[in-house]
Amino acid sequence: MPFHLLILLLALSCATQGANAAACDPTTGFITVLLTDAQLPVQRPYDVPLEQRYELVNGMRRMWVYCTDKPHSPASHAKPRTEIRMVFGAAKHATTLMLHVYSGALVYYDDWTRVVDGGIYDRWFRLNVIHDVGGAGTLTVFIDGQERLRVAGRGGDIHYFKFGVYTQTAPSHLMESRWRDVRLFTKEAY
Repeated sequence: MPFHLLILLLALSCATQGANAAACDPTTGFITVLLTDAQLPVQRPYDVPLEQRYELVNGMRRMWVYCTDKPHSPASHAKPRTEIRMVFGAAKHATTLMLHVYSGALVYYDDWTRVVDGGIYDRWFRLNVIHDVGGAGTLTVFIDGQERLRVAGRGGDIHYFKFGVYTQTAPSHLMESRWRDVRLFTKEAY
């Protein structure tokens, strides 16, 4: 089912519920896409059981990976990951948006000129991503209701959203993320 406009609400947390979190609601005017657990497959190191890299407790999804883990399939040359995939990619790249964490900063790919948030360790925050596929072709990232990044998409018309942990440059021994209230929204093109 092609979407003209996609929005992914990844509520990494809303512990900051209050005026700051309610300052802007990027989901206004969007329709919730109902998702089942079957539509949220977990990719993890191929040689460990799911429960050794993923847990779902009281609505919170916890994912972790070690820098010494194997990739998600024996044939893959990718780095270790534990992530959930939802509808991927760009025309000439494997991804159209990646947010990395380095030293507590949430960064667009590894571009230190595009720091989305400088202090994300040890706190919950609300992450919204709007991907305007059919219109301007842009991606807009919000943290706690505040727009923090707007970039051009990388083309293509089939995309997946992923969330979790994916080893990148200079990894820690253990990498972990926690997610709750993950939702997908759609909106007809203007």
